Formats: sequence, structure tokens, C-alpha cells
Amino acid sequence: MEIKKYHFDNDGSINLILGMSHFIKTVDDLAELINTTVPGAQYAIAFNEASGPALIRHQGNDQELQEKAIQLLQSTKAGHSFVIMLKNCYPINILSKVKMCDEVVRIFCATANPITILTVEDNNGAAITGVIDGVSPKGTETDEDKKARRDFLKKIGYKF
Repeated sequence: MEIKKYHFDNDGSINLILGMSHFIKTVDDLAELINTTVPGAQYAIAFNEASGPALIRHQGNDQELQEKAIQLLQSTKAGHSFVIMLKNCYPINILSKVKMCDEVVRIFCATANPITILTVEDNNGAAITGVIDGVSPKGTETDEDKKARRDFLKKIGYKF
């Protein structure tokens, strides 16, 4: 077996959810979930099928995001993995519903940070073993940092 890593250099303009699922119906169910929960969200979903024709299934309403989602999953080669890429929507808007989707098995991350996806490969395929999300902490939050955090949450509509 070989451990590999794949970097997705996100500049914060795309939010993504990376997870594992078990059925080709995932793409359609997640697309329906996004469309009915956050109308107007730009999104793309890609899913690595792990049997049969073993295709990368995809759906979305933004061509650029679809290309990025497909490229990310092509690089990892991890069967039954999926990625949702979002604009005009945050993972917090849909994450609980994604977790409740019948096909979803696991969520590895939900972020707008750059990520490094760690995989293990053998002759039969690949699996995601973990994700490095962003950077390590650089210090401890001060009172000024707490105020800035709360002001930001108010600014984006998550606090009154």
C-alpha cells in the first residue's frame, strides 16, 4: 500500500464538503437537497463510483465548480468518495441535511480552507484516510479576537 496526498489550494471563494457515500443515487439526492434548501446556491457534486463502470458521477449548476469537483476526485481515486463545492452558500446551510442523506456514510471536512487529502492506494483502488484542513493554530484567542469573531458572524447573518 502507498500513502499519497493531494492538495486543493482553495482561496476561500469555494466552500466544500468532502465525504464518503455508498450509492450512485448520491449525486441526485445531494443536488435535490441543495436546490430545495438554498435556492440560488451555485454548486457542483462529484462522486467516485466504486463498482460497475466505476465512473465519476457529477451534477451541478456551475460548470467551473463541476470541473474542479471532478478534477479533485480524479486525483484522489478514492472509491465511494464525494465532494460538494459551493458558492453563495455555506456548508452550515446544508451540512445537517447532507449528514442525514441515506447514502452518506461519513463527512471528512466542510471548509473554505486549502486542504490536503490523505489517501492510501493499493492495486484495487484508493481510500481517503484523512484530511488536513487549513493550518495549525498560531495562538490563543484574545478578547479582541472574540469581538472580531462575533462581529464577523453578525456581518454574515449568523448572529443578531
